[in-house]
Amino acid sequence: MIENNTIENEKKNLIVDLAFKFSLDIVVYTEQLEELKKYNLSNQLFRSGTSIGANINESQHAESKADFIHKLKISAKEAEETKYWLLLCQHSKNYPNCDNLLKQIESIIKVLSKIISSTKNQQIKKSAH
Repeated sequence: MIENNTIENEKKNLIVDLAFKFSLDIVVYTEQLEELKKYNLSNQLFRSGTSIGANINESQHAESKADFIHKLKISAKEAEETKYWLLLCQHSKNYPNCDNLLKQIESIIKVLSKIISSTKNQQIKKSAH
């Protein structure tokens, strides 16, 4: 089991925590897919599913608000792609259950959307002053 030291060293951040947990769960799920020799979907899902957290983590060190928004938009795109692959798994025969992953990705998409829109609104208010 990985200790929470990785995340605890940074300030608590909901989206960072959600994405990190999701990435760990994606690793486990894609390993299950590989055991079933579902390599193509496993590879696609692994890349997009772990990219979400990587881009969110990168956004935490953005050079500007615009850079922050840009990185989160990339994460949102990766989240939508991941949702697509998970839906394919859910509707395909002989694939492990991924309902929990679908619930997680929906939460991540909602949180990302809220952060992006509120950050954009902050920029608009700031430029109006």
